[in-house]
Amino acid sequence: MRHVHIPVQRVARRALESAAPVRGLGDKARWYLPAAVTADLIGAGVPVGLVFEAAQQVRPLYCAFGAALAWSGVQLLRRRYAARALGESRGVLPVVHDWLILIGVLAVARVVTGEDTPRLSALGALLPALLVTIACHKLTYRHLSAARREAQAVSRVLVVGEPDSAESVIGHLAARTDHPYVVVGVVPVGPGGLDSGVLVAARLGSAMAQTPTGDSAAVLDAVAAHRADLVLVAPGARLAGERLRRIAWALHDAGLELAVFPGLVEVSVKRLETLSAGGLAVLRVAPPVSRGIQTLLKSVLDRAAAGIGLVLLSPVFLAMVLAIRLGSSGPAFYRQRRIGRDGVPFVMWKFRTMVVDADALKAELSGSNENDGLMFKMRRDPRVTRVGRLLRRTSMDELPQLINVVAGDMSLVGPRPPLPEEVAKYDEVELRRLTVRPGMTGLWQISGRSDLSWDETIQLDLQYVDNWSFTSDVDVMGRTLRAVVDGRGAY
Repeated sequence: MRHVHIPVQRVARRALESAAPVRGLGDKARWYLPAAVTADLIGAGVPVGLVFEAAQQVRPLYCAFGAALAWSGVQLLRRRYAARALGESRGVLPVVHDWLILIGVLAVARVVTGEDTPRLSALGALLPALLVTIACHKLTYRHLSAARREAQAVSRVLVVGEPDSAESVIGHLAARTDHPYVVVGVVPVGPGGLDSGVLVAARLGSAMAQTPTGDSAAVLDAVAAHRADLVLVAPGARLAGERLRRIAWALHDAGLELAVFPGLVEVSVKRLETLSAGGLAVLRVAPPVSRGIQTLLKSVLDRAAAGIGLVLLSPVFLAMVLAIRLGSSGPAFYRQRRIGRDGVPFVMWKFRTMVVDADALKAELSGSNENDGLMFKMRRDPRVTRVGRLLRRTSMDELPQLINVVAGDMSLVGPRPPLPEEVAKYDEVELRRLTVRPGMTGLWQISGRSDLSWDETIQLDLQYVDNWSFTSDVDVMGRTLRAVVDGRGAY
C-alpha cells in the first residue's frame, strides 16, 4: 500500500473532534452491511433465475432463491459480513475461494435435487455473483479508504507503553493510511518526554502501583476521557507480566479491547502463529517462503506465461517497432545493465522510449531529479520521445522484459530491477531486496510507481521479499492491470 505521511497532531485533533464512535459496525458506514448482503443476493439470484428460465428449468425461481441463499450463506459462514471484514481489502483471491466453495455446495445440491440444467450454463449463471461481490468490495473499500484519509472513519486508539516504544508506535501509525487506527492519547510508563504531539492522557510509574487497581484505574480513566475504542500496548521492561495482566483484566471487565504490539513490522499475518508454552503466550514467526512447491509453481508460471505472451504479442511487438523507428532515429529496443538476484548483473530489454543519447544526457539533468532517493525520475523528462510517452503511460515499453523472464533473469512479479550505480550505494537493509528475482511488476507497480518516495519503494520491496507467496503473486498480477489502465505514476 502506498504510504502517506500525515502529521500526528492533525489526525489526532480531527479524531478527538469527531463524534463518539458507532458501536456494532465499529467506525464504518452503516450501509456497508446491507449493501454487501443485497449485492450477494441479487448477484447470485437474478442471473441464475434468468439462465434457468431460458433453459426451461422446471423451478427457476426456487433455483434462484437457493443460489442466493447459498452464496450469502457461504459469505456468512466465512465471516465476510463481520464488522472487521466489511470494507476491508481482501483482494480477489479470497472472493474466488468463496465462489469455488459456492460451486461445490451447489454441485451437491444439484445431485440431491436432480436438477439437469447444462453444467456450463449453470456455471455461467454463477459468474455474475463473483463479479458483483468483487465490485461491491471495491466500492466499500474505496469509500472506507477515503473516509480514513479524512479521519472520519477510524478506530480511536490509546497507546500505553514506555516513552520510546510509544513514540515508535505513534509515528508508524501516523505515517500510514492503510489501517483504521488513529492515536487520540498516550499513557507513557515511566519518565521520559514525548515529541509526537499526542495528548498525554495519564502517566504510569516505573513500577506497578501500590494498589492493585492503581494502574488499571489510570488507564480506564484515560480511555473514558478520550473515548478510545482500543488500548494498544507497547510492552517493555516496565510493562509486562503481572502488571500487563492486571491492566488486561480491567479493560476486558469493562468491555474494552486490548491489543499488544509485538515489535514486528511489515510481517504478514499469514506468517504468524500463536502458541502457548508453560502459560506464556508465544508468537511464532514463520520464515519467508524460499523453496518448495510454491517456488516451483512460480518458476513454471513465469516461464510458461512469458513464452505464451511473446508468441501472442508478436504482432504488437512488430507494430511498436515500426512506431518507434518512424518516430525517431535509432534502434527500437533498448538494452540496459541491471542487477538481479543475489547481485548477479544481467541485460534487461525494453522498447526504446528516449532519444539515442539519453544516457549521456542524464548527467546534465541530475539537478532536476524528482525522486528523493537513488532512482532518477522526472515527470517531464525532455529525453522521452513522443511515442515513448505513450509507451510509458501504458507500460508497454516493458513488454520486452518477457524475454528476460523466459531467460530466468527476471520474474513476472518481484522488486524493481535496480541499476548498478544504485546498488553500489545500497545499505544492508536495501541489499535484502536482491534476495529474489526482480519482476516486471510488483507492489511498487500497483502502489504508485514513480510517485512513490525512495523509502516507500524500498519498504514495499522488502514487504514483498519477506511475505511472498504464490497466491500473492497472482493477486499482484490481477491488480497490475488496473494500475496500467489507470496510469498513475507512469512517466
